[in-house]
Amino acid sequence: MSRKIPIAVALLAAAAAAGWWFELPSRFGWLEQRPASVLYGNVDIRQVSLGFRVSGRIAKLAVDEGDPVKAGDLLGNLDATPFQQAVDAAEADLGALRANLEKLRAGARKSEIAQARAVHEERIAELQNADLAYERAVQLRPNGTISQANLDEASAARAAAAARTTSAREALALLEEGSRVEDIAAAAAQVQAAEARLASARTSVSDTRLLAPDDGIVLSRVHETGAMIAPSDTAYVISLNQPVWVRAYIAEPDLGRVHPGMKVEIISDTAPDRPYEATVGFISPVAEFTPKSVETPELRTDLVYRLRIVVSKPGVDLRQGMPVTVRLPPAAGSTS
Repeated sequence: MSRKIPIAVALLAAAAAAGWWFELPSRFGWLEQRPASVLYGNVDIRQVSLGFRVSGRIAKLAVDEGDPVKAGDLLGNLDATPFQQAVDAAEADLGALRANLEKLRAGARKSEIAQARAVHEERIAELQNADLAYERAVQLRPNGTISQANLDEASAARAAAAARTTSAREALALLEEGSRVEDIAAAAAQVQAAEARLASARTSVSDTRLLAPDDGIVLSRVHETGAMIAPSDTAYVISLNQPVWVRAYIAEPDLGRVHPGMKVEIISDTAPDRPYEATVGFISPVAEFTPKSVETPELRTDLVYRLRIVVSKPGVDLRQGMPVTVRLPPAAGSTS
């Protein structure tokens, strides 16, 4: 009996030593670690700060904090009276410039051309009479019937009549030729500038209405009705329903297990029995140290890579910053 007790003690010591020996590789990392099948991360929901593109007085705010909104819903509007007045003035200016352009393109009216032609013919008749008077004066001067002063007056009258005839002929030619190409081009440019001013004024009227860019929930309502607001001021902060992302991190040895487009499952503590379908959308090309907010069994000093995982159909229980578990598909050749 006394000999059996030392043998039993020796066997127990050998077993303990063997267990300690085989535990050494895993204790010091000598054995290859099993690839991770789950990751841990946090929900990331985009928020948007909304404001008016023009300054003015708030006439109405249609929603309040906590209200759900749809894309295109009216959130509020400014007093549009001064902006509408600017539109009216721009429309009037544009109308006047368009009328002037049409006038230049159409040229002179038939009645104006006929009037100019009549004036030209009248000047021709005056010139003919002046020519006759001058010729008589030239014939009478040698006989002393008229003085030299009378001859000079007849010559000056003929020259004046000739000048008036030339002026009337040029005026008629201008009317028949129509407006200059350069004048029409300048008028057309003025019309385009007026159209741009009108479009800008109408845009300002449209900017007095603040619309929801996408589906979401109102997080905060910064101003109230009647307040003056500038384009740089925030009126609402909206939390968008989509996209909902999960920001997770994966250790460098497991990086080969994930790729963009991979299907994964997202599990929340709120509803662990209802996983969400998700897709790996982005893998950071830059390594970083594990953030303190990430709960993983890996050492904090290990290098990791950031993942952005897009949730396909997020539910109302996924909220900003919520910790979630990312379940990866089994690795190739794994039975788990």
